[in-house]
Amino acid sequence: MSWEMVIDEVFVFERYGDLLVLLQNSIWAGALIGLVGGLIGTFVMMRDMAFSVHGIAELSFAGGAIALLIGSDLVTGSLMGSIIAAVIIGIVGAQSRESNSVVGVLMPFGLGVGILALALYQGRSSNRFALLTGQIVSVNDVQLVSMAVLSAVVMAGLLIIWRPLSFASTDPFVAQARGLPVRTLSIVFMLLLGVAVALSVQIIGALLVLALLISPAAAAMNFSASPVKIVVLSVVFAETAMVGGILLALGGALPISPYVTTISFLIWVVSWVARRRRRSRGRAVVSESGSGDHSTTGSAPGRTVTVAGN
Repeated sequence: MSWEMVIDEVFVFERYGDLLVLLQNSIWAGALIGLVGGLIGTFVMMRDMAFSVHGIAELSFAGGAIALLIGSDLVTGSLMGSIIAAVIIGIVGAQSRESNSVVGVLMPFGLGVGILALALYQGRSSNRFALLTGQIVSVNDVQLVSMAVLSAVVMAGLLIIWRPLSFASTDPFVAQARGLPVRTLSIVFMLLLGVAVALSVQIIGALLVLALLISPAAAAMNFSASPVKIVVLSVVFAETAMVGGILLALGGALPISPYVTTISFLIWVVSWVARRRRRSRGRAVVSESGSGDHSTTGSAPGRTVTVAGN
């Protein structure tokens, strides 16, 4: 395949204006998911739970595949799978030693169940492929309303537990000593995370949900150490990747996931380079300030040493 054929597949933009009007529900859904993903992704990074997100996504995929097999609602199936995984991980403890092993057990189990359900499914192959890599043409008015309601639930829940969850995420032992219900906060957060993962699976697929819930927050942490700036930048990056990926996918012949993941990855690369340069400049300033003019006064053995500089 030549480069011209690749470009023709990636960027088409024929009747682009008509597509924007036709698929405006998908754009609004992407904006909602970007907002939720940017907000909850900051806590995912603070609590070092990237692996847990992947485990929840696999069970969400299994739930969606089972729903597809039995002819049920895909959103409901994905949501049930995510909630089951979130409750299991939350009860075990997202920051305990057993959490990684539990997630490692859930991931292949969920993937295996999902593949089995898709193998038994006799419907259109595009539905099976979309569950893994996402699609943008499946959001109707009813689904958009349900996604808006679930997004509002996630954001309201985050606002209610924001301060105690921030404390428990940065220093869980001190928070527990102060009397905070750390385990309850963990379970509640995992439930909210499960809903966010289920929402993301509907658009970008189960295999690439990390590009929305991890990469924007990681890039924001590379740019700033301020909690407020991290949240704002994470939302901006998530919206850029999500909405930008949808707008590009409308003009191409590929699924949405390659566009979203590429934009998210490029943002992270830019943030990583900026962080490296900032650290290099900081080390240079420290080395320059540490070197000063040294002079000595007096005579041995009672000589006084005078040091000029920091």
